[in-house]
Amino acid sequence: MNFAKIVRVAWDGLNLNKMRSFLTTLGVIIGVASVIIMLAVSAGAEAAIAEQINSLGANLLIVSPLRGVPGAARTLLLEDANAIAQQVVGISGVSAEQSPTAQTIKANGVTLEGIALVGTTADFPVVRDYALGEGRYFTADEDERKIKLVVLGAGLATDLFGEQSALGQSITIGTLRLTVIGVMAPKGQVADVDYDGRVYLPISLVLDKFMPSGPGGISMRRDAVRTIYIKVESQDKIDSVITQVTALLASRHDVDASQPDFTVQTQQDIIATQEAATAAFRDLLAWVAGVSLVVGGIGIMNIMLVSVTERTREIGLRMALGARPTDVLLQFLIEAIILSLAGGVVGVLAGVGGSYLFAQLGTMRTELVPASIPLAFGAAAAVGIFFGYYPATQAAKLDPIVALRRE
Repeated sequence: MNFAKIVRVAWDGLNLNKMRSFLTTLGVIIGVASVIIMLAVSAGAEAAIAEQINSLGANLLIVSPLRGVPGAARTLLLEDANAIAQQVVGISGVSAEQSPTAQTIKANGVTLEGIALVGTTADFPVVRDYALGEGRYFTADEDERKIKLVVLGAGLATDLFGEQSALGQSITIGTLRLTVIGVMAPKGQVADVDYDGRVYLPISLVLDKFMPSGPGGISMRRDAVRTIYIKVESQDKIDSVITQVTALLASRHDVDASQPDFTVQTQQDIIATQEAATAAFRDLLAWVAGVSLVVGGIGIMNIMLVSVTERTREIGLRMALGARPTDVLLQFLIEAIILSLAGGVVGVLAGVGGSYLFAQLGTMRTELVPASIPLAFGAAAAVGIFFGYYPATQAAKLDPIVALRRE
């Protein structure tokens, strides 16, 4: 028997029971579709995280106190931010931030608990790529004079004042009364931080009125800041700016530049950290999809073994008429491969379509990974060969005389 005839015989064998053939391929279809959809979900989650982080500012450097170093949390100062703005070349803005404990806010007869306060400098909107929905941001002079002004996140403004404009309204934070001069454009939520539910104040006011001091306080210095954000002029200047900032702050803090009491991170560093955190999730999805393919392969093997048993007399007759064991082996192996490849084709279509529907109907973003299509299809072919080989060898080993006598 030539190869073409063997393929035709295998195809005729599968057509004898179309429903069983379809049910056999169903496991492979589900497995292949699972691989594509789950990788799309994982890629979509990582892309969404990267976009959210990048949306918080382009070409951004984040300077923070080094965790685990005694006293480091109190050594990043507002003066450090001013020194960076004056002495570092290649930057277009610097913003220092400090966040006290959550506060109670009252306005327009509404009381909200646990609202996050963010003390910032005047360059904050430029450095962090924030747009004002209405009104304005406070100036450097207003920050320096500790003027009681406040800018609200878009969601918080709606919660407090509803449809009416928040501009010119007064709010009370603790016992301090402030005037609303601006409302941020909607920013949304990144990770577990709701940027539309925050209050933005001059950092000098926050350091003076809301930060604890003394032996029992969190900060022993009233000018300590939590983070300094630096906007670099262009991507190719980031390394130079990092070098300058590290040398400047090491000198100001009187520490060795090779062992600083602060860290300087880029957005890509943060994205890499987030991707590492989602690696376990991605691996779990890969294992689940892999198990689905294995289950589909076991289904093919079981059905092929049943088929060998049912067609014992046919195998014996074919071998009695001159078919070689290799012909029988190839026939049943090709049947298994056809089933797996057919399941692979349908599974790829289901996976691509499912990824799109998942994004349209669900809340999670999906992003199709082109490499997942040949990966899933190749895995389906491998499953067919691997799990189809044993039933095929069992068929090839049958003694034709014994097979012909089988009822």
